Amino acid sequence: MNERDMDAETLSAVLLTIEDRRSWDAHAELGRLIEIERAAIELGDELIAARARLCQINMRMRTGDVAAAAEQIWHVHQWSVDHDAHQLMARTHLVWSAIHLHLGDAEQGLEHAVLAVELLDDDATDHMNIWHRTKLADALYFADDMDAARQRYAQAEEMAVSLGSPALLCMLNNYAYVESCTGNQQRAEDVANRLQRLAAEWDLPLEPAFLDTIGSIQAAGGHYAAAEESMRLCLERHAEGQWDDANDMAQYLVTLAQAQRGLGKYQQAQASLDEALRQCLERDLGESLVRMHQEQAELHAARGDYAAAFAAHKTFFEVYHQQLSLQREGRARTRQAMFETAEARQDAERFREQARRDPLTGLHNRRHVDERLPDLIRTDPALTVALVDLDHFKQINDQLSHDVGDQVLVRVAQVLAREVAAVCPDGFVARMGGEEFLVVLPGTAVPRATVCLDGIRRTIRNQHWLPVTRHLPVTVSIGVAGLADAPEPAQAPLLSTADSHLYAAKHGGRDRVVSAADLRGFAGHASAA
Repeated sequence: MNERDMDAETLSAVLLTIEDRRSWDAHAELGRLIEIERAAIELGDELIAARARLCQINMRMRTGDVAAAAEQIWHVHQWSVDHDAHQLMARTHLVWSAIHLHLGDAEQGLEHAVLAVELLDDDATDHMNIWHRTKLADALYFADDMDAARQRYAQAEEMAVSLGSPALLCMLNNYAYVESCTGNQQRAEDVANRLQRLAAEWDLPLEPAFLDTIGSIQAAGGHYAAAEESMRLCLERHAEGQWDDANDMAQYLVTLAQAQRGLGKYQQAQASLDEALRQCLERDLGESLVRMHQEQAELHAARGDYAAAFAAHKTFFEVYHQQLSLQREGRARTRQAMFETAEARQDAERFREQARRDPLTGLHNRRHVDERLPDLIRTDPALTVALVDLDHFKQINDQLSHDVGDQVLVRVAQVLAREVAAVCPDGFVARMGGEEFLVVLPGTAVPRATVCLDGIRRTIRNQHWLPVTRHLPVTVSIGVAGLADAPEPAQAPLLSTADSHLYAAKHGGRDRVVSAADLRGFAGHASAA
């Protein structure tokens, strides 16, 4: 079925089969994931679209375009945070960990790996629970804390065994590889043997990459016949085309050559290396080329041709440093992409904040109110709001000038912001337009809010206004409303109630604060002009 013909539930299920796998044909899956994202957008399902984008980022990273992955991951992360999508956040941090480990930043890699585990919840799949802990163990290894890594590998193994999950094989493969890299040959062999035994018990075929790990460990331990057998099976499995990328073939051939060298099968080992060299040059496989030349030097030495071994070692050394240079360039591009993305994100956040600020006073504006107030109304039964309006402000503009009027507005805004922060740190002030301001006081009952607002009213009146307005006074009228005062708990009725109380303050002589308690026994009034 074409992705465009699927409903959201089917799309989500298809996407999960991609998310909960360790190995992919990354190039092919990338195109498929783009189509899934497009289909999700057409269906209006933002979560599926975001999941598809993260999978695309993962595929780009696995095809070597780490810079593009680093550039794009911020957007998916921000969406997951904004929408409290824990499972997506957990997956995002796992990919982010891999990016930092690629950069050689073990500390950041570990930090993201920890978050990837901490964010797991009841909705996490079995694969996530096992694989995220496995990758945390990997990150601990890169951070040189092998004891902690072993504890996490053991935790992941216990969980995988209890769930009967095939992710156990992936976890054991990583664990065996890490023990081998740290020089713990006996531990590496024990884990590799456990990997083979469980695969046989569960009747699950070992992937070529797993067989390559096993063959490498066997060769390092001098078990060359077993290593050759493992690598023959590895190449057969790889030829089936079900696992891994074709680029892995060169690595497998080098491991096979190591086993053949150990068995004294020098001619066969050379044939394996010749084919590995051909694939490296044809596909521009720098890392595999380094390993191939290193093994070539070992093979010449095993034959007793030390001149050829020395020449091969010189080639290995040159290719090794060329590859290091390419890696540094790639990491520099990735870091630059991350830096530029962080700058762009900061600019976007600054522009977003500017769009929610009044340019004259610096206070929040109506857009900010529309975003914040509905949530407060839903969650805070003790919420109080107040509309504050300058008295006779038209006289200041007409008699003195609009510039003086602006100075008054700015100063009143400063007083409001300062005083509200003092009495209610969680509150805020917004300019609603003209000379009208909104004060929002979370967790503040109307009686206490009224007392605080009356103090603010007096502070504004008692400012030293003479240098600014000469003989004209500056006072404000304030209408106060709590949720219980509004006919229903919604923004429009609440502000309308505050507005009617503001009208009453104006009608009652101005320079005063009015709440529902002040109006009991009196009829309601229309809105203030």
